[in-house]
Amino acid sequence: MSPPRWFPSHRQPPPATAVSGPPPPSGPNGFWITDPAFRDRLHSATLTLLDIVEDCLNDDDVPLTEVLGGARDHAEHMFGVPSTYGVLVEAEAAAQIVQAAGLDAGSPFGLAIAQGLSGIEQLPVQQQQQLVRAAARRYAITAPSRSPATPATAPPRPAPGRSR
Repeated sequence: MSPPRWFPSHRQPPPATAVSGPPPPSGPNGFWITDPAFRDRLHSATLTLLDIVEDCLNDDDVPLTEVLGGARDHAEHMFGVPSTYGVLVEAEAAAQIVQAAGLDAGSPFGLAIAQGLSGIEQLPVQQQQQLVRAAARRYAITAPSRSPATPATAPPRPAPGRSR
């Protein structure tokens, strides 16, 4: 009796070569908020997301919240942060856009950001783009310093024996 067609033949297929992409980005060194280099990466990722959101708003079919909501899926490849931290980038970008509209962003877990974004989505696309641009400018100005903080030094003391 011959073996069924689905049964593997004696010929071995060539070994599959795994195409490996770049290694996933590294996470923070310790708790993320206390790692200044990682915070800088999150800040840079937020600026990149704000730029992407502005560009994607040219397509009238994609609402603002959908553009923001897709960020976590691309965090590793586009933003250089682990995908688990993509939600932080989304939340910060959303808060910046709401604040640029002059609204209170409140807590990232509160309803103020969601309400602000739904109101912004009702605006014409050009106004939404202006708000995103304003958010990006303001956020870039508040960028963390790239140089390590140096402690303030006291002014030099006058030499002994000298008076004014």
